Order: sequence, then C-alpha cells, then structure tokens
Amino acid sequence: MEAVVAGRLPSPEFWHGKRVFLTGHTGFKGGWLALWLSAMGARVHGFALASPTQPNLFEAARIEGAVQHEIGDIRDAAALGASLRRGAPDIVIHMAAQPLVLRSYEQPVETYATNVMGTVHLLEAARACGTALTTLIVTSDKCYENRDIIWGYREHDRMGGHDPYSSSKGCAELVTAAYAGSFFAGRALGSVRAGNVIGGGDWARDRLMTDLIAALLAGRAPILRAPGAVRPWQHVLDPLAGYLVAIESLAAQPRAGEAWNFGPDPGGDVTVGELADRVCTLWGGDIRPVVESSPAGGKEAGLLTLDSTKARRDLGWRPRWPIDRALAETVRWYRAWREGADMRALTLGQIADYVATTSTRPGPTMEPA
Repeated sequence: MEAVVAGRLPSPEFWHGKRVFLTGHTGFKGGWLALWLSAMGARVHGFALASPTQPNLFEAARIEGAVQHEIGDIRDAAALGASLRRGAPDIVIHMAAQPLVLRSYEQPVETYATNVMGTVHLLEAARACGTALTTLIVTSDKCYENRDIIWGYREHDRMGGHDPYSSSKGCAELVTAAYAGSFFAGRALGSVRAGNVIGGGDWARDRLMTDLIAALLAGRAPILRAPGAVRPWQHVLDPLAGYLVAIESLAAQPRAGEAWNFGPDPGGDVTVGELADRVCTLWGGDIRPVVESSPAGGKEAGLLTLDSTKARRDLGWRPRWPIDRALAETVRWYRAWREGADMRALTLGQIADYVATTSTRPGPTMEPA
C-alpha cells in the first residue's frame, strides 16, 4: 500500500486556554473528546446524563478529573441554559444524544425529545450568548434519507430516516439549518456527520463492537443480525479530529450553515461480517461469529456511506488510521482494560499515537492472543 500523507490535525495553540462547553462528555465519543481537549489545554465544562452503562469510558479513563463535570438533561432547557452560562464558553460542542437505532424503536418519544428538542434547547442557549461563540452540532451519517445508493452521501443530500433514530438526526440537522438561517447570521454555527465509529470504551447496547467484545470476553461466539450490511467504520479519533478542525475553521471565519461529512477512506467501508471476523482474529482463539435473524421491529439500512470530499477540500482533513489499524487499537484497548491497566494513560497514549501518525499506511498491529 502506497503511503498517503495524513491530513490536518487540531491545533494545540488554538485550543490552549479555550473554554469549551461540551454536552455528552460522559458518553463514548464525548469522553474521548473531553480527554483530547483537556490534553491540549482546553478548559472543558461537561453537561450530560450519568454514563448509561456499566462499565463505561468515563469511569475507566477517569475523565471526571479532566473536566468541570455536571450532570444534567438536555431535555431540560432551563438547566441546560444555566449550565452553559456558568461555563461562559468560547466554544460549544453538542454531542449529547439518544444514540441507538434499536432503542429508538423502544423509546421513540424519548429519542425525539432528546435528539430534536435537545438540539433546539442547546441552540436557544447558544444564541442567547455573545456573538463570539462558536457552536458545533454533532449528528450522524444516518441523518440522510437512505436510498441504498452505491455512492456516498454528500452534505446537500436530502435529510430523512426510516426509523425514529435516523429521522431524529435528520430533524436535528433541519433544526440547525433553520437556526443558522434565522438567528445566527454572521455567527459561527456548523454541523458535522460521521459514520459508525469504533474504539476502546464503548459499552453501549446493540452496537457491533460492543457486542463483539462482550462475547469475546465471555468466551462465546458473537451473534450477528445483519452480516451483509455495509458501514463506514473508522476509529473514533478520525471524526473527532475533523470536528475540531471544523471548529477552528468556523472560529477563524464565522459563518452559519456549514456542514461536513467525516467518513473513512474506501477501505473502511466493510461489511458487518467482515469486521466481526477481523476482530475475532485479532482477539485470538477459535471463536467465530454466528448469524441470526434480526429482532422484530429493528430494520437498519443495508448500505450507507459518506462522501467526505468537502472536509478534505475545505479543512485539509483526511483519515489517519486505516481500518486495520483502527481495529488493532480498539482490541488493544479492551485487552488492556481486561488486564487492569491504567486506562486514562492508555487512552491518552492512543491519542498521542494518533497525532504522531504521519501517513495512512497501516501502523503497528498486534498479534492475536
């Protein structure tokens, strides 16, 4: 494989001393982002519900010590607004969400209340602050109306969704666009969309990597419900890097209504079955996944990929860890957790390794156990 120079990284000089209000810091992506921001010298004020799983990244990596930690619900507009004012931020990053497709079938009202009205509450609180504030809304690749097309979705494609979760993310994007056009003229407001991310510390129910690791830790065969589904897999640090450079761009030239996709290179678009086989091989042993039919009421799209041309062109971003490296680092994280390692040090070490990556050539891998 010919090496490709890795793309732009967040600037520690930009982030040092910045006051950042981050919703969802107790979650998987939010926890990684909180540690990265803290490592660059940002002062992070986190607002989120308590971690919904046990174990969780927030506790395993001792993230509370890296942020001003506040428990709160984005469905409570008054509490959210008061917390944001206390944080007096330069930058707002909205990551709090109900993030699970299958749960959206079980709890559709909660899903819309959190993902749609929670976004409205955040934007209301942000627009009440000074015009210097830079705001980024994080949604999902599932915000697009999925037509099972063979090419990647672009930022101008139609929003939609055939399940409550996907629909709620499309709605959140429409809300953001409406606020950008109605209330944020001349101010910095954007949205970002990424695909399925992997990495250490995710224990959310009904996510592929979580289910794979739980099964392997228990010594049983992982069960797959849609082995042929294609997803744009990438390590969590790839889109997070994109979110941060997007904020730097918005802050340098304030504007409202920008949106960016952050997806992997084509090699990251693999099937659920292929990814599961690779994880089992990295883990070691003879365990292999088995296929069962999907549970009633839970239909996920078979093909969904993103076109990240705009982010590459406008922001200088591109993925740094190809799928093999992403899988190896993810498995390494969970193995270390199983062995009782210092997970904050290991997580920060993986961030440092990611920053030090100079090309997209596959980096060091690990031997199966």
